[in-house]
Amino acid sequence: MWALRAAVRPGLRLFRVGRGRPVPRTVPWPHYPANALSATGRWGSGSRDGPRGGGRGSGVGDEEDPHNEEEEEEELLCRDPLLPAGTQRVCLVHPEVKGEAGKQRLTRAEWQVAEATALVHTLDGWSVVQTVLVPTRTPDRKFFSKGSLEDLTEKIRGCPEITSVFLNVERMAVPTKRELEAAWGVEVFDRFTIVLHIFRCNARTKEARLQVALAEIPLLRSNLKNDPTHLGQQGRGSRYIMGSGESFSQIQQRLLRDKEVKIRRALERLRGKRHLLRRQRTKREFPVVSVVGYTNCGKTTLIKALTGDTTIQPRDQLFATLDVTTHAGSLPSRMTVLYVDTIGFLSQLPHGLIESFSATLEDMAHSDLIMHVRDVSHPDSELQKATVLSTLLGLRLPSPLLDSMLEVHNKVDLVPGYCPPEPNAMAVSALLGRGLEELKAEVEEAILRATGRRVLTLRVMLAGPQLSWLYKEATVQQVDVLPEAGAALVKVTISNAAYGKFQKLFPE
Repeated sequence: MWALRAAVRPGLRLFRVGRGRPVPRTVPWPHYPANALSATGRWGSGSRDGPRGGGRGSGVGDEEDPHNEEEEEEELLCRDPLLPAGTQRVCLVHPEVKGEAGKQRLTRAEWQVAEATALVHTLDGWSVVQTVLVPTRTPDRKFFSKGSLEDLTEKIRGCPEITSVFLNVERMAVPTKRELEAAWGVEVFDRFTIVLHIFRCNARTKEARLQVALAEIPLLRSNLKNDPTHLGQQGRGSRYIMGSGESFSQIQQRLLRDKEVKIRRALERLRGKRHLLRRQRTKREFPVVSVVGYTNCGKTTLIKALTGDTTIQPRDQLFATLDVTTHAGSLPSRMTVLYVDTIGFLSQLPHGLIESFSATLEDMAHSDLIMHVRDVSHPDSELQKATVLSTLLGLRLPSPLLDSMLEVHNKVDLVPGYCPPEPNAMAVSALLGRGLEELKAEVEEAILRATGRRVLTLRVMLAGPQLSWLYKEATVQQVDVLPEAGAALVKVTISNAAYGKFQKLFPE
């Protein structure tokens, strides 16, 4: 490992992803950045120690030291940028699938293009200067025919203002990316890279940042496997490092695996903290409402309107919310409810991103109600709904929770005379405050049904133990004292089981 550390020089980069236009590699030896190696962990024990030995390993002792854990988590978040900084003038290329007889596409081509354009405009300094729809029959294997590729190359090279291309497909193979960049003379990005970069920019909490880092692992691994510099080393005479038995490529793969393990370990620690908070909420009997919806449907604005929380700052952009947050609100019975703001969904959201955020989304399985917010002003609202429902089904949530889901049609102020076609849907305008009281009443009824609770007003004697028992076993909403009678009228939210016990303990 001595030789490896000697090979690490400041300023070099392990993964060359999105850093300006493609530059031919003339350096015969692979690049290894110091920050990429440190991000995978410190030198372990035994044969992989540093020069003085006794390096800090990844044993139990590290996990028990909170300071070491925090330092390690910060190291895991040291990464190179995915996209070039500064202004980018993008040519948006959308492969339009033709001839799919009997196969339902998730969204129509024009709305896929509009969504891709919105993704580009979410990035600071990025703009779409040209949009090209290219017919294709096999989008998963070969994006363009020979003729289409020649025409597209002519258009891109003939437009000097284009500085990069956004190919609106979920993932490109690394060889395909290199071929297109060589043909077009500019960098080419796929949907996964663009969305991943937006996620990275919008992640605020350590958990969200770690989840994005986990989603990046397949991209880094793919680039490493297809790095021609590393492949060229296989024919060298000094294939292994100072008798270590590992080539540079193998060492990088091992370091990447170590990094993935440490990220998952850090997320498990944070998941344990979330479980503790969830148990505390359950103990205090706070009902939980998970608010879900397509990205930019107005979830955060609606939660702000329902809770009156002025600290919430909604943003009119895709994936503005990545960090799951909880906000307390009051229902008509004065019962406190917790609204959980979740990550927005997207059509063709890369699978790796869904998997990395599944630990956060699993909190929905422990909620009492799911509120599905829809932007009914969007022309593709029905297909957005299908995307959300498909994603929720993929999370394997309990059937009763999905069956009781409350659908909220938001932004009705943008659709004059709007009336929900679904009989149980609630029409609201979070921005203007329309329909919020009716929505709160519906949320309360749904919560009472889901939790088996009821709102009752009970007459209790102040001298007896009834009132203290109710404070312990139920949620006391209001107490009106009757001094002349030595009693009180107590408004409570109480479960059927607790009410039955109350009647047995304190018969009238």
